[in-house]
Amino acid sequence: MAFGKSLKVVALSAVVMVPGMAIAQQAPTASIAEMANTPLVRVNIAESLRTPPDEATISVATQAKAPTATAAVAANKVKTEKLLAAIRAAGIRERDIQTQGIQLQPDYRWDPPSPGGQGRQTLVGYMANNSVQIKTRNIDKLTSLLDVLTTAGADSVYGPSFGISDTAPLKREARVRAMKRGEAEATEYARNNGYKSVRLLSVEEGASYRGTDVFITPTGVSNVPMPPPPPPAAAVERDSGGIVAPGQLETAVSLNLLYRMEH
Repeated sequence: MAFGKSLKVVALSAVVMVPGMAIAQQAPTASIAEMANTPLVRVNIAESLRTPPDEATISVATQAKAPTATAAVAANKVKTEKLLAAIRAAGIRERDIQTQGIQLQPDYRWDPPSPGGQGRQTLVGYMANNSVQIKTRNIDKLTSLLDVLTTAGADSVYGPSFGISDTAPLKREARVRAMKRGEAEATEYARNNGYKSVRLLSVEEGASYRGTDVFITPTGVSNVPMPPPPPPAAAVERDSGGIVAPGQLETAVSLNLLYRMEH
C-alpha cells in the first residue's frame, strides 16, 4: 500500500507541474508523439538580383599652396568655388553635393644632406585642401563629368563608387523567389521521407549572402543572363572617353525558413 501511495503522489505532482511549465515557457500544444509524426525541416535560402547601377558617387578635391596659412586658405577657396560652380552647371543637385573635409597643413621642403652633414626639413609655406563628394544619376555621362571636374580645377578625383538608389523593389522580388525556393526544397525533403507537404512555421531574414543570380530583363526576371546589347551610338557620342564600365550590382536577401512536414 505504501508503494501505491507513492505512485499517486508522483502522478499528482506531474499534473500540477505541467501546466505551470506550459505557461512559463509557452511550450507548443502539440504532444511529443504528434511532433514525432510531423518533424520539422529548416532551410536557408539566399536570393540575389543583379542589375546595372543607376547612380555614382565621386570625390573631388582642390589644393593650393602659399607662403602663409591665410594665403593658402584664400587661394584654395577660390579654386573650390570655381569647382562647385562647374559641378552645379553640370546638373548636380544641391542635395547631392557635400563637403567631406577641409585640411590645412605645413608644406616642407627636404634639403638633402651636405658632405659630412645631415639633411633637414625646411618650412616653405602651407597647403590647403578641400574635398567634396558628389552624386550623379547620369551614368552614361560619367566620362564627360570627369572632364568637367578636371577642367574646373580639381586636383584629384576618386571614384566612381556605383550604387542603386532604391533597392526595395529588388529585395521584394528576391524575397518572393526565396520563399518559393524554400517551400520547394522543404517539400522535396518531406516527400523523400514519406510526407506529402509542408507547412510554414517561421521566417527569419538575416544578413545578405551571394545566392542564385537573377537577371532583370525587359521581359521579366530570369536566371539566365540576356546577352548585352551593343552600346547606342548616341551614348558613345556623348561619352566618347569609354573609360567607365558600371557593370552590375547585386542586391541579395537571406531567409531562414522553418517548416513542419505533414501527411
